[in-house]
Amino acid sequence: METKNLDADLERIVKKWKDKKGSLIMILHGMQNLYGYVPRETALKLSQTLDVPLARIYEVITFYNYFKLEPPGKHNISVCLGTACYLKGAADLIDEVKKLLEINEGETTKDGLFHLDVVRCLGCCGLAPVMMIDEKVYGKVQRKQIAEILQNYH
Repeated sequence: METKNLDADLERIVKKWKDKKGSLIMILHGMQNLYGYVPRETALKLSQTLDVPLARIYEVITFYNYFKLEPPGKHNISVCLGTACYLKGAADLIDEVKKLLEINEGETTKDGLFHLDVVRCLGCCGLAPVMMIDEKVYGKVQRKQIAEILQNYH
């Protein structure tokens, strides 16, 4: 990540939120939306810019599930573990994705291609179990289909 762009991006986002209540969390949202995660360099510069201890910034980042400390994968896999999906075997889907990609929940593959998230509901209960990759929803997924589905994203 280029420092010059980082400085300009941070300056723009800080300027927008600096004098508003809850500015720290809104600035972090801005950085997360821009990069897909909150880069360490950004947190450090933000600490200096706002005169807020770095520990306070990391308190916020690690408290909220929304914020990520690692770069996201090119493709985000979300497997639903809501009640309907759970009852229809979503745990098996998660196990298969973890096995095939050699990652755990919340991790990104070494090549940066996939990131795995487990979510509580994708709003497609009638299609349970459901898996979503980026914006594409896969319904009534069976464990044996996972490898073929993932192959479409290589």
